[in-house]
Amino acid sequence: MTSGLWELVLKGVWTTVQLLVLSALLATAVAFVVGIARTHRLWIVRFLAGLYTEVFRGTSALVMIFWVFFVLPVAFGWQLVPLWAGTLALGLTYGAYGTEIVRGALNAVDPAQQEGGVALSFTPWQRMRLILLPQAVPEMIPSFCNLLIELLKGTALVSVMGMGDLTFSANLVRLALQQSAEIYTYILLIYFVIAFTLTRLMRGLEKKLKAGIGKAPGNEKAARELKRAQTTGVGGGGVA
Repeated sequence: MTSGLWELVLKGVWTTVQLLVLSALLATAVAFVVGIARTHRLWIVRFLAGLYTEVFRGTSALVMIFWVFFVLPVAFGWQLVPLWAGTLALGLTYGAYGTEIVRGALNAVDPAQQEGGVALSFTPWQRMRLILLPQAVPEMIPSFCNLLIELLKGTALVSVMGMGDLTFSANLVRLALQQSAEIYTYILLIYFVIAFTLTRLMRGLEKKLKAGIGKAPGNEKAARELKRAQTTGVGGGGVA
């Protein structure tokens, strides 16, 4: 392969990594905000969060890319460049899957932990920040890792907008060289390396978070107070 074609492939790798990072940040933010909202005590908040999840989870990521890139300019006059259009479509779509991961992990925390926080007069936000999230986040990591790998695969969909991601660049190189087997083998290996690196990073984060539970000053205080409250039998109350 000539140096010019390798440069094209490297540009595709860079575009894919940019899209993956930006979409992952948006999807994670959406997942936490909406996931926490799905455990809220007010039914209207839970309803709106559930409606978002059902709508975006039930929509094809490819169709969402088309909608953001082609419909938004017509309906609202918002013409986004392909990178931001892809980020918005993929972030909102995969964020909807993430909301269920967050909700499930929060609901899996022992209810006695929340009751202890109520007994100590913690506010709903304090119970979420000091008790629920520190225990739930490490349990979310493996599922979030799978979600991010699926997001990586989903970045190939942006080639329908003519965006020069890895898959789009590979097709251009294939047409130039007429060597499908060789080119697609290279691209397959590149996707694997990115996914493998992502997996290792997430496993490292999971180990670090699990090792750090209870070490933060706020968490230590909360744990001590919770243990004291549970030992003395003080408890009762609802969820944040």
